[in-house]
Amino acid sequence: MPIDLFGFTIGRKQEPTKTLQAFAKPEYEDGALPVSSGGVYGTYLDTDATIKTEFELVNRYRDMALQAEVEAAVDDIVNEAIVTSHEVPPVRINLDNINVSDNIKEKIKSEFREVVRLLDFNKKGVDIFKRWYIDGRCYYHVVIDEKQPKRGIQDLKVLDPRKIRKVRETKKKEGDTRTVPYGSQQKETREYFVYNEKGLYKGQGQGYSTTFGQAASGIRIATDAIVYTHSGLLNGQRSMILSYLHKAIKPLNQLRMLEDALVIYRISRAPERRIFYIDVGNLPKLKAEQYLRDLMAKYRNKLVYDANTGEVRDDRKHMSMLEDYWLPRREGGRGTEISTLPGGQNLGDIEDILYFQKKLYKALNVPISRLESEANYTIGRATEISRDEVKFTRFVNKLQTAFSELFNECLDRQLTLKGILSREDWKKLKADVYYVYENDSHFAEVKNAELMQDRMNLLRDLSDYAGKYYSHDFIRKHVLRQTDDQIREIDDAISTELDDPRYNRSEDPQGGGGAPLFNEIEHDTNEKGVILEDIDRKIEEKFDIAKKDKELKETVSDVFNSILEDDDDELKDTLNDVFNSVRK
Repeated sequence: MPIDLFGFTIGRKQEPTKTLQAFAKPEYEDGALPVSSGGVYGTYLDTDATIKTEFELVNRYRDMALQAEVEAAVDDIVNEAIVTSHEVPPVRINLDNINVSDNIKEKIKSEFREVVRLLDFNKKGVDIFKRWYIDGRCYYHVVIDEKQPKRGIQDLKVLDPRKIRKVRETKKKEGDTRTVPYGSQQKETREYFVYNEKGLYKGQGQGYSTTFGQAASGIRIATDAIVYTHSGLLNGQRSMILSYLHKAIKPLNQLRMLEDALVIYRISRAPERRIFYIDVGNLPKLKAEQYLRDLMAKYRNKLVYDANTGEVRDDRKHMSMLEDYWLPRREGGRGTEISTLPGGQNLGDIEDILYFQKKLYKALNVPISRLESEANYTIGRATEISRDEVKFTRFVNKLQTAFSELFNECLDRQLTLKGILSREDWKKLKADVYYVYENDSHFAEVKNAELMQDRMNLLRDLSDYAGKYYSHDFIRKHVLRQTDDQIREIDDAISTELDDPRYNRSEDPQGGGGAPLFNEIEHDTNEKGVILEDIDRKIEEKFDIAKKDKELKETVSDVFNSILEDDDDELKDTLNDVFNSVRK
């Protein structure tokens, strides 16, 4: 239902819908906070102390992204998913699979370009995708002109995910006493967003628990006014959206603790230490200890290095963790002695560090070869690409599909406001709408080249069946994988090139036909078929003429032979006169 805010009514009127009976309540995958009307809700501390609230969860993700290994992995994923260039846009919409008129398709494409402009995606696409990947969610406030809503979206304001959350409120229908199987009561839901500039859950009680009144103290905003897209990953209770960095929390903490322990161990065990055995003779205990301290103060290294200022000074107040050992020895021993304690012998063993590094990289879904600076990437055939690269490419495609929901939600608002399509129509069509992201990876280039080569080979094999068992349109769409837009562009380009002398025979200035500048290629299969039919017809005509000429020659020869065999001299003389006249 619409929400009154600042004297305006935000939202659309909800049409009465039929309630379908079901014994199980629906499961939502948007991470909305379920509440009961007039009741209490909250997010509580979990048993393993990893997740408290979305506020703390997002902060943890952002802290993780600042670590060197995680930042390198995130940058590699983002740069692979969103490719920016000056020639082509980073993302394009494809409408080949939807069954609407060309006019509607052009309007949808135009509004998509407008949405890309409002997001400034050509310049900020990498930052938008990176923020969505790290936080696991992204919110945009749809700003419209209240007086002229048909102008569409005027601006898209990004919102901090720590300050807003979707709420789903359920309550029992008034006057409805019906029950569905297993006694479930009929309930209606109401969805909205709660926004608080100071942040949700921050500092609200111990354990970050909160009541309905505390969390709802911010502004309630209708769902139509917010564009919300998330990663699609949910926790075990399916109540909270997680980021793709979530499974890397434990490996990252383990790696950090192990690295810190290794540093401490190496600093303490790396240098050699000396052991001073001091002969104290028969001195009493107190005097022996005093004598030992005097020797320590006398021979101890008094120079101290200050890392903050870079100075080396004499300061006895500082005790180094690399101090030598001083031990007293009574009379009867071997006297004063100085021995050396060797340093750690296994300081070069870092197999445990490498193990947890690989574990972290696997959790981030990035091939290890991409994160190792020593590894060289060689361009070869697609069949030589490692399995990890194939898995990584599929993972990036999965991210692009999930992120594309942002464009679907923006187009939903834009097309509805401008009256191009109704919301119901767009819900039916968007399942067949997909987005094409620009890609410049070496693996993609090698793969596309091999695919193109295979398609050309298949095209040559199907050339004899074109027009018989396969239509030319079918071959262009399913063999060559050309879209409707590409087909139109190629046809227009071919028609233009037919009149271009650069792509045809050059005229010989001496009057000859000249030689072709390029290899003559029949662009259209239909035209090629017509030419072949003309050649066959002309060949058949030549054969008919030759056959007739042969029959005529045989007939004339028979006539001449019969005349010559005849005894009529007058007829022979007449025939000789005819031949002589023909020769003259």
